[in-house]
Amino acid sequence: MPTRYDIRLKIFYTYGQATSLGQHVIRMQPLELPRRQHVSVRHLAISPRPTERREGTDFFGNRVVEVGFGGRVATGIEFRLKAWVERRGQRPGLDISPSIARLPMELAAIRDLDGQAPHHFLPPSPRVGTIPEIAAFAQEVLRPEMTALEAVTALGLAIHAEMEFLPGATDADTLPAEAFRQRKGVCQDYAHIMIAGLRAAGLPAGYVSGFLRTLPPEGQARLEGADAMHAWVRAWCGREIGWVEYDPTNAMMASEDHVVVAYGRDYADVSPVKGVTRMSGVGGTGHSVDVVELPGGADHE
Repeated sequence: MPTRYDIRLKIFYTYGQATSLGQHVIRMQPLELPRRQHVSVRHLAISPRPTERREGTDFFGNRVVEVGFGGRVATGIEFRLKAWVERRGQRPGLDISPSIARLPMELAAIRDLDGQAPHHFLPPSPRVGTIPEIAAFAQEVLRPEMTALEAVTALGLAIHAEMEFLPGATDADTLPAEAFRQRKGVCQDYAHIMIAGLRAAGLPAGYVSGFLRTLPPEGQARLEGADAMHAWVRAWCGREIGWVEYDPTNAMMASEDHVVVAYGRDYADVSPVKGVTRMSGVGGTGHSVDVVELPGGADHE
């Protein structure tokens, strides 16, 4: 049975004084994923109202909204998302993934170069380069005879054990090498570190942005990162299994608790809001997230 969620997200920016608003690219809307995730309601409100608005998809298949404000002057901007999503858990069954040593041969046989092709997720990307200390850590954890799926789980568990989840220890601009060096961070850091480690071992890996269930079912522990947009990892485990998703912050395979918003090579490809605004003075930003489970089969407002 799918789990149904009512998701509300607010992201806002304030400026030190009235300023002319620029162009923005927004990736905040959950994806439609066959047999995994269905979006029945999707509404993105922007204040002040933009003078231009275009919707489409990017190279990786993410929903993108591009807006412009025609030079409109304001002291801030606010984005509000409302979405109803049905999510089905999809855990890997029998492990038929190749060994780490054989994975390059399967990768070489892939000829597609669309946005889901694993070739895009193995080289360095804008936020995740070659990081020797993370590569060395991954080498200590992984063995060539491990299957690709075993490697994903083993490295995810090792990162979870090595790191301390500490909001405020890093920010959106913190590089994975710095977060790993201090062994503290949040979900974005855990994901970037795991991506760097998997790529160093020859496994294509990318970044997933999304939401986590805010209130867990009775008797279950609350997941770390549920108070904000969340991040986890997708890794390519060969032609038979394909992509799997793992949440190193919570040491678990992504499940019905995880609602997908966007896929990319790292955070630079999926940041919820990108834009340019000229401003002066001291500004600020903030956000809030609510992910509430809905009773199945009912209509809600």
